[in-house]
Amino acid sequence: MAMTERPADGEQLVEMTWDPITRIIGNLGIYTKIDFKNRRVAQCHATSSLFRGYSVFMKGKDPRDAGFITSRICGICGDNHTTCSVYAQNMAYGVKTPPLGEHILNLGEAAEYMFDHTLFQDNLVFIDFCEAMVKKTNPSVLKRAKQTEAPNAEIHGYRTIADIMEAYNPYEGAVYKQALQVSRTTREMFCKMEGRHVHPSTVYPGGVGTMPEPTTFTDYLTRLVSILDFVKQAVAMNDDVFDFFYEALPGYEEVGRRRVLLGCWGAWQNPDVVDYRYEHMTDWGRAMHVTPGVVVDGELVTTDLVDINLGIRILLGSSYYEDWVNEEPFVTHDPLGNPVDIRHPWNQTTIPLPQKRDFDDKYSWVMSPRWLDRRSGELLALDTGGGPFARLYVTALAGLVDTPYVKATGSSVRITLPKSEKLPETTLEWKIPQWSNAIERDRARAYFIAYSAAMSLFFLERAMGLVRAGDTKVFEDFTVPEEGIGCGFHEAVRGVLSHHLVIKDKKIANYHPYPPTPWNASPRDVNGVPGPYEDAVQDMPIFEENGPEDFVGVDIMRAVRSFDPCLPCGVHMYLGGGNVLKKLHSPTFGAAHG
Repeated sequence: MAMTERPADGEQLVEMTWDPITRIIGNLGIYTKIDFKNRRVAQCHATSSLFRGYSVFMKGKDPRDAGFITSRICGICGDNHTTCSVYAQNMAYGVKTPPLGEHILNLGEAAEYMFDHTLFQDNLVFIDFCEAMVKKTNPSVLKRAKQTEAPNAEIHGYRTIADIMEAYNPYEGAVYKQALQVSRTTREMFCKMEGRHVHPSTVYPGGVGTMPEPTTFTDYLTRLVSILDFVKQAVAMNDDVFDFFYEALPGYEEVGRRRVLLGCWGAWQNPDVVDYRYEHMTDWGRAMHVTPGVVVDGELVTTDLVDINLGIRILLGSSYYEDWVNEEPFVTHDPLGNPVDIRHPWNQTTIPLPQKRDFDDKYSWVMSPRWLDRRSGELLALDTGGGPFARLYVTALAGLVDTPYVKATGSSVRITLPKSEKLPETTLEWKIPQWSNAIERDRARAYFIAYSAAMSLFFLERAMGLVRAGDTKVFEDFTVPEEGIGCGFHEAVRGVLSHHLVIKDKKIANYHPYPPTPWNASPRDVNGVPGPYEDAVQDMPIFEENGPEDFVGVDIMRAVRSFDPCLPCGVHMYLGGGNVLKKLHSPTFGAAHG
């Protein structure tokens, strides 16, 4: 989408910058021009100021070390990288994880989704929707919230929408504090399966090192049951607050809205089907308990991991790298004989080219992953919907997932959670919404926590059944080949994750991990197509009641954070010619509140 300018006499443009918007490291910046006269974002550029170079220093390493090294890519979802690396290595080595090992890995990843989504949603995202923030940015909305009954009060116990908002106030709110405890519990669940959070100590190619004792699973189960009331109540509170925003602010569906271009690479292998052979990847991909797929304008284009793999293209354009198209390819054809493009991750060579930031030329260390829609030839800037939105959307449309706890219907996903301490057995239904926007990305996160809890019950039943039957094998031995290739597809917490591996002389010749942030945070590519953050923010309306002098930018922050980009440890706000308007430190709002 081309960047458009409106006539100067019809605009009141103010340059505003949020840099950094961070999780752990401060490398994401959002640079905007805001038209206050027309209450819209006129321009947006997303930047990354950090070069890390994992694809450079992975070369020459023992491939068996790949999982341990790549888990350090991230201090939040490192286990997702380890898991994805193991999937790629299993393919390259020709090894299959035993069924119990696969269930253990699935249980660990399910706990990670519950942990991270709860922490991000309730302790970070909802700071932008809490009573203190709404009072600061939209006092008229808070006044209305105090007078609006909460439709699901009988589930969560809060009488009005304002009561829910107050419960999310940082440090003080009841839900804010309860979520921290739930995050601790789910992290303990993770450690039962993968040994250490967030860099697993018991996850290897060929299986896991977790001891499959009965208490391994019962300890996990007791913790899971203890949080089910919270999970059910969280969905009800999220629905109440987000539905209220649509009602209180007509047109709010446009905040963070973009074309429905969603990618999901699938999660939770089915040990009855997966063998990690590329030749069978179509079948075992479709058997995953979150269905892989690409959605374009609401239509499910594919659920075939082979198609997904071959369609990936890494473009440049606005990023600080030299091109590699004249280099010799590492892989010319996949194991099925399909040609592999020079811009595919198997063939990518990372050649950094540092330079001054220029929004008319190069301005980010993030490359621009795109996916080739063979029907149209269009290179699509897919987004992950923050992870859960794409996972639920693809799984719902595909209609392949069918377990006693989770069922995809073709237009929705039904999630059944058993009776818990306070609440009865509950069936939740996430329905495909009309828009791909900030609110629906955030809403999906609460539903996917429930999805993960429900699937954990399924994995526990299968795992304990194997233990009772005496099948306690969790690891299969393997040898590293002289040459080989592998690809792993998984869902990091915030979306699509792939690892592509090339082995020569028993060493890593090429290795490229592509987590969700490069897809979501990519800059304008060589064709001028903006990345998802840029696309979602640019030209969106502004509903905040403050003017330029005391503008917080809450609508922009809601749009960006709906993608779950990173922990917002600190946000710096600038106005015009470098004048510091406001500095907000960790968390974004709350340290000075109270």
